[in-house]
Amino acid sequence: MSEKTAERVLIFDTTLRDGEQSPGCSMNRQEKLALARQLAALGVDIIEAGFPIASEGDLESVKAISLAVREPVICALSRTSRGDIEHALEALDPAARPRVHVFIATSDLHLEHKLRMTREQVIEEVDRAVRSARAHVDDVEFSAEDATRSDWDYLVEVFDVAVAAGASTLNVPDTVGYTTPSEYFDLIQFLKRHVQGADDVIFSLHCHDDLGLAVANSLAAIRAGARQVECTVNGIGERAGNTAMEEVVMALKTRPDTFGGLDTGIVTTEIWPTSRLLSSITGVPVQPNKAIVGENAFAHEAGIHQDGVLKNTLTYEIMTPQSIGRASNELVLGKHSGRHALSERLGELGFDVSGDAFERVFRRFKALADAKKTIFNEDLEALVGDSVTTPEERFSIGDISITSGTVGKPSATVEMQIDGVSRKQTALGVGPVDALFRAVAELTDTKSELIRYQVHAVTAGLDALGEVSVTVDEDGRRVIGHGAHEDVLVASGKAYVHAINRLEWHKGRRGANEPRGI
Repeated sequence: MSEKTAERVLIFDTTLRDGEQSPGCSMNRQEKLALARQLAALGVDIIEAGFPIASEGDLESVKAISLAVREPVICALSRTSRGDIEHALEALDPAARPRVHVFIATSDLHLEHKLRMTREQVIEEVDRAVRSARAHVDDVEFSAEDATRSDWDYLVEVFDVAVAAGASTLNVPDTVGYTTPSEYFDLIQFLKRHVQGADDVIFSLHCHDDLGLAVANSLAAIRAGARQVECTVNGIGERAGNTAMEEVVMALKTRPDTFGGLDTGIVTTEIWPTSRLLSSITGVPVQPNKAIVGENAFAHEAGIHQDGVLKNTLTYEIMTPQSIGRASNELVLGKHSGRHALSERLGELGFDVSGDAFERVFRRFKALADAKKTIFNEDLEALVGDSVTTPEERFSIGDISITSGTVGKPSATVEMQIDGVSRKQTALGVGPVDALFRAVAELTDTKSELIRYQVHAVTAGLDALGEVSVTVDEDGRRVIGHGAHEDVLVASGKAYVHAINRLEWHKGRRGANEPRGI
């Protein structure tokens, strides 16, 4: 490991792979490309773009990112099987800096019940797979799935074989969020002392948050000598999620005294825009009290806190909103603002919007500006999520007419374009939203079940833009759709149709029980 690498911590972002495995957070190729470009602007070192063997859609998404995003290392996940490695190599073919990430489980629990392999067979698999990948790319990472529940001496044997076969990064995953900071610290130090060639490889960590310890464990591993953090934006991921990238980055930035001056290459002013972009793509809001990127992260309500912050921000703030790219002036545009002003502001918010996509946003912006006196940053973020990051659509919603009141059952008449053909349907419901959704369901012939319906005002005021998120499920495939409009019923229709389009794409992309990673 070079002296330069030893002085900094590499950020390995797996939002597009492990983060996407969070229920409802699947992304299409257009959405993945938008986020990958923003991750590059954020300054991540490695982007794990997907799991190519999982589906043709994943393979094509990794290939598209490899072609479009040139600065970071582009990584593809692969099990040790020949087919996985071949798919990963195919997907990475256009990449300027490709990495194949090979993994296999090493805990006796996984060997006996999942793999049904002996320890010796796993070692043979590791040797063959790493050598196979290394024959085609210079950069190979090896992960020992469920490492924190594995026998430590056996882990050393496996890692010795991986290094001898050509792996330059060794990942030590806490796959089920089982370990504690002190245990993880000791394990990383043990491996660094005993793995042959440890000084010439980078030790990596990959933590899940099942016990709420992912960030604490990650920081403990860094103190023990790990120099790559595998993490996700907003901490999204399977079950309770992954290590939150922004929390680790700002911990290192804020406490150099504790972490020996270690830092990352992250452009911290891009943290907030990246967080908001991911939220707009997935339709999953960040919890208000989330560290670093939550709405309340810099809010002070108690009088004594407000007084202290007004006198000196350091009394109750250990970082500034501006340090993570959160604008201090939220009021930005109005109905007289033109294309240039809108483009500039979208850029400041971290959105790279151009061409037809920009024109769609601009039309929505002007329509909203006619209905509202002022447009806030949150309004623009909602417009982008509603107008840009949508998949290729089979269904698009047109005119909506709803009748509701205290007399008679509510009814909704909906006009839609379905595969380019205009159709109309009227339905009754127990309420206006129910009637609207019934009409859409009949038009689209969806068999999905509505799991959750959420609506909130994007900003304050009676003229606030309404944003709706709906979660639907069909045969174990769960997706989230979102819509934004000044009329909350229109927003509801857009959100429901968005979810059904996502579900259609998701069904064509992979099975409900696709391969999972580390």
